Amino acid sequence: MANIKSATKRIEITKINTLRNAPIKSNIKSSLRKFNEANTKEDAASALKTAQESVDRAVTKGVLHKNAASRKKSRLAKKLNNMA
Repeated sequence: MANIKSATKRIEITKINTLRNAPIKSNIKSSLRKFNEANTKEDAASALKTAQESVDRAVTKGVLHKNAASRKKSRLAKKLNNMA
């Protein structure tokens, strides 16, 4: 356990931030899973839109870095274009 007051405070703040970020990360994972499980290209396209919105929301909340979000969205779009 931390002995310094500032370190103790940082531990508490990290716990709070982790609890705040958990549902946002869960939402991203769920939307990505729905995209990957889509059977038709039309379903995948609508799931892609939802996934991109959830990723963008995470960026505005400070959960994801903007470059990481851009990379995720780019890979999803590429995957959609390669669908049969």
